Amino acid sequence: MKKIESWKALEKAASERILIIDGAMGTMIQRHKLDEAGYRGARFKDWPRDIKGNNDLLVLTQPAIIQGIHEQYLAAGADIIETNTFNAQRISMADYGMEDLSYEINVEAAKLARAAADKYNKLTPEKQRFVAGAVGPTNRTASISPDVNNPGFRNVSFDELRDAYKEQVKALIAGGSDIILIETIFDTLNAKAAGLATLEVFDEVGVTLPVMISGTITDRSGRTLSGQTPEAFWYSMRHLKPFSIGLNCALGADLMRPYLAELSHVADVRISAYPNAGLPNAMGGYDETPDDMACATEPWAADGLINIIGGCCGSTPDHIQHIAEHVAKHKPRPIPEIAPKMRLSGLEPFVHG
Repeated sequence: MKKIESWKALEKAASERILIIDGAMGTMIQRHKLDEAGYRGARFKDWPRDIKGNNDLLVLTQPAIIQGIHEQYLAAGADIIETNTFNAQRISMADYGMEDLSYEINVEAAKLARAAADKYNKLTPEKQRFVAGAVGPTNRTASISPDVNNPGFRNVSFDELRDAYKEQVKALIAGGSDIILIETIFDTLNAKAAGLATLEVFDEVGVTLPVMISGTITDRSGRTLSGQTPEAFWYSMRHLKPFSIGLNCALGADLMRPYLAELSHVADVRISAYPNAGLPNAMGGYDETPDDMACATEPWAADGLINIIGGCCGSTPDHIQHIAEHVAKHKPRPIPEIAPKMRLSGLEPFVHG
């Protein structure tokens, strides 16, 4: 399989500095205060369902807004920008009756991010920027029953997830993504479906891209929603040979650190982190200022825990700029050599020998 040229540039950049990934897309979209008509645009003005809140659709109806947000993050110092495709697969799009738009949305989202990245690559050719095709967790879980009275029930199958993800990944590659980012993983089985789909697409199209994996520790229990510790999560996903493993969302920087440290200790790949701007307040907003967030995350860099850093919910270009400035003087985490052993995972890790 062919590796695209940008992979070499990504490897080189990651060896030289801590890379900066962008911040929240939804937070920035909210600033535009779009109403139902704003989401519909001319093309979907007669759509039979309400579609306000379908942020991924905005790559078709409000492309200038989405590309503008990408460019704001690039101007703030982001090395990696994520496509606006968090829910852009058939399973999630079914909420709006827009399953058949999934491929088109992903292609156009990748094209918008590609255009923004290419614009800044021309402005600063000494600093290459990269597009990460964002693959979200879907709104269903393959490991947990949604019915408390029927623990054996599942509302999605592994094959349904894999098929939806294959369509998405294929479109993200067609649109010009440099990276496939499987993110906000709360259910490892969903992530395994996404990983398998990604590898199958690589085989089918004859191109392989670096894969980033980012899980979510849902609360102070230190586990994903499906029950795994960070170390067990890594052992479940390491067969994908990812470019990076990390955590995002759910927690603010102060609560995320111990789980990042756990991953950093056991993973022989790069570590990524993009926490929320604190925990949500009573109104659902996020209160950490750019300086608060930068000061909370800089110790991760100073202590050699991370290779990639950015922001999730509540973060803005100002947050990303402050984080970039604070970590610039620190070196990226050296990738450790981990002794070969049998390493298995259930909810807990098991290391033999």
